[in-house]
Amino acid sequence: MATEVKSRKLKFNLGSFRNILGGTFLTDVKTTRNFPYLMFLAFLGFLYIGNSYYAEKSIRNAEKMHKELRELRYKHISTRAALMQRGRQSKVASVLEKKGIKESKVPPRRIIEMD
Repeated sequence: MATEVKSRKLKFNLGSFRNILGGTFLTDVKTTRNFPYLMFLAFLGFLYIGNSYYAEKSIRNAEKMHKELRELRYKHISTRAALMQRGRQSKVASVLEKKGIKESKVPPRRIIEMD
């Protein structure tokens, strides 16, 4: 009895497989009745695939922007440090001394107006 059930299932599976490969399942009444539903499922499948591609593209773009932001932050820090070095009094005095301008030894005086 068990062997008959297995042989029927095997015959059914082979028959179904032949119908799918041969294309005869498309002319079946059940298939034609459910065709709009199958098309809807295919449409949902396409949407799902398209959405996953869009999400992957967005993730790659976000990672690219994050990397660019990190690089710009490093550039900002190094530029700020170089500017601070150039702005120090000793550095400015040495650059101006090369051009012939000397640092004043007399401290500045405040001028006060009297009314």
